[in-house]
Amino acid sequence: GPIEREHDESKRRRLRALIRPFLLRRVKSDPAIEIDLPEKIETREHCSLTLEQASLYEQTVERMLAGVDAATGQQRRGVILAGLTRLKQICNHPAQALSEPVASARIDAGFAQRSGKCLRLLEMLEEALEEGDQAIVFTQFRVMAEMLAALLCRRFDRDALLLHGGVSRAQRQRVIDRFQRRDGSAPVLVLSLKAGGVGMNLTAANHVFHFDRWWNPAVESQATDRAHRIGQTRTVQVHKFVVAGTLEERIDEMLEEKTDLARSVVGSGEQWLTELSTQELRDVLTLRREALDEAPAVEAA
Repeated sequence: GPIEREHDESKRRRLRALIRPFLLRRVKSDPAIEIDLPEKIETREHCSLTLEQASLYEQTVERMLAGVDAATGQQRRGVILAGLTRLKQICNHPAQALSEPVASARIDAGFAQRSGKCLRLLEMLEEALEEGDQAIVFTQFRVMAEMLAALLCRRFDRDALLLHGGVSRAQRQRVIDRFQRRDGSAPVLVLSLKAGGVGMNLTAANHVFHFDRWWNPAVESQATDRAHRIGQTRTVQVHKFVVAGTLEERIDEMLEEKTDLARSVVGSGEQWLTELSTQELRDVLTLRREALDEAPAVEAA
């Protein structure tokens, strides 16, 4: 036909353009594949501290700064990292920071009232589950994951699935399979896994909650991609929890502004914070009381 003729290059080009979409080999890392995925909408959910959380937070900052002032070198770094972990735990739930036993019998309606994040999570999940949606909830802390699974199970009277480093491979696959069935019996999966469970396919979820943050955007996207990946047919809503007025908000702002300080964060976890002077630390950590009043209050259920 006419395409064989040497001079008819434009027709040949047109034919190539027509068939190219059918010849592409699909590789997830191929940037072009993004266009096939549904949209991913990321939002920050600003939560407030409860009074119990706020007073624990302030005591911890004061103790930590005194300890930082008195220490040098490796010891100073250790004090900072331990303090940061405790502050993150307080922002999650006082029971986590105070190492209260996780016995699920104690995780009742009053449990959620002690944490702004828990109240917000319940509020948002209630809406999602009413729509027939499914969600995955990430936390870095296994204890928090256990508490959340118990809380959600009790609150929604459905199984809340749980995966953490201690779950065997076989059991992990059973949990994933059940979640992926999307039959409404177990619509929420709580995960506490290093590196966000790379390689796991959780496309049954169209909501991803980052209950606490990695402060490492690459790891966070890895985690989100458990749901936002080939096979996902719905828009994925990504909710990043940030407690107003706390170090969570300050660090989130620094990462957003891509400050030089924060640029060195990526890949280094929280190490960069250990290089700050005591005054800089004070600026990052000090509870901004006015933010407590501005943060949207969550109605107690």
